[in-house]
Order: sequence, then C-alpha cells, then structure tokens
Amino acid sequence: MATNPPRLALLVCDTPVPAVVKDHGEYPMIFGTLFRASLPTGIVDFVMDSYDVRHAMAYPPSDTLDTYNGIVITGSAASAYEDVEWINRLVSWVADLQCKDHILKSSAFTGICFGHQIVARALGGECVSNNGNWEIAISEVTLTNLGQRVFGTQSINIQQMHQDHVPTVPPLCHLLGSTMITRNQGMVQFSDTNAPLPAPDTPIPQIRILTLQGHPEFTAGIVKEIIKAREESGVIDKELAEKAWIRADGRNDGVNVIGRVIWEVLLV
Repeated sequence: MATNPPRLALLVCDTPVPAVVKDHGEYPMIFGTLFRASLPTGIVDFVMDSYDVRHAMAYPPSDTLDTYNGIVITGSAASAYEDVEWINRLVSWVADLQCKDHILKSSAFTGICFGHQIVARALGGECVSNNGNWEIAISEVTLTNLGQRVFGTQSINIQQMHQDHVPTVPPLCHLLGSTMITRNQGMVQFSDTNAPLPAPDTPIPQIRILTLQGHPEFTAGIVKEIIKAREESGVIDKELAEKAWIRADGRNDGVNVIGRVIWEVLLV
C-alpha cells in the first residue's frame, strides 16, 4: 500500500556565496542533498517546499502548516539579533507558531545555525556576538547526557561557520552539547514542555524542536568556498582561514549521524 512521502517546509534565510551556488546550488538544493542522503530505511522520497523569508518574506500559508511533517530554518550570513524587518518577522512567526498546538502536534521544527539562533530568540532566549570569536569548519561537539542519547554517541563532528551564538539555553529547552568556543551547540524542546530530563533507563520524551549551531548540510567543499570568499573580502584573516581550511576535511557526521536524527525528529 502506497504512503504519501514526508513533506517539509524549508524557510530560506539567505543565498550562499556565488562559488557555492555555482558548484552546489542554493539552500534548497544543499538541504535536499542532505535529506536525501540521510533518508530513513523504507522511505524513498520526500517533498520539500521552499519559502524565501528574507527577500520575499514568504511563509507557508496558515492552512497548509499542519500538512508538513517538519519545518526547517536555514542558516544566513545575517546576524539573528539585527533589528530589521525580515528578521523581526521571522522571530515573531516562529514565536506565534509555538501557540498553535494543533500544528506542533503534527509538525516538528529544526533550526540550523542562524535558524538555531532565531528559534532561541522566539523561545525567550537571545543571540549575541561571540566577542569576535569565529568557529569555522569541523568542530567536535561534546554532548550532554541527553545529547549522547539523542545522537547515540559521545560527541559529534559538524561543520561550523559563525561568530554569533546563543549564550544560554531558553526556558523549557535542554542543551545537547558544547564546544570550547560555543556553549550552546544545539538544544531540544519536548512536545510535553513540562517533561523532565529523562533518567537513563526511561525513554526520551517526544522532541518537537531540534536546533544545531553547526551545519550538517555543509560539506568540506562548501565550507572551503565560504572560507575563501570571507578571506578575500577581509571578513576573516589569513591565519584563521588556513587553519579552518585544514579542519574542513575532518570527519563529518552531518549525514550519517545528524541527518538521520533530524529525520527521526521530523517523522515522529
């Protein structure tokens, strides 16, 4: 018996640098590649509708929201704390969505990098500059006890590209992991926001929100193109660029570990 493929709404917050677009496509193609490579066994395809929330300020129609298995917010070169119309509208939209219980029961939510920071703001947290500390290319994220259970490992390696961060964990959320540069490398919120952290011998409550500061969708090639562009524009210096270039080729858990967990959350 045929079943309908999963449906995702991708909220696109930027366009990658030209060299990335040329070789890897824009964010819908990049995320499509990640999700296709990490599809769970038994699922052969999915539908992903993209909405340009930055330039067109386009969002999924309200009467279609409960038809999506999940909503994903992409990264952006913008700062999530900027007081500009499209960012303010995005924060408000995510915050308003948290009040729609019928949608949250059918749709999970994932925020990546800038998306992680937007979700944090919408949930009552904040995003600030990390005092000029860039985190670029592969970083090993040390996982909390909850993070180890979510990802099934003690740590994850993930591509990074940010100098802003979420300094604390918003109310009703739980930390997944940290690095030396960034304490909040990701978080979850349970469908039952009153549920306590699970004991080791009890199941993890259903997750409705999963965020990551890093980029599971980025490959070494994508990160190197961004490093090159940012060094050429003077955003980062040569020493930082050279060190990051080497790290970009490190082990990347974006597909086999992180991508599969994202699908697990989106398909519950």
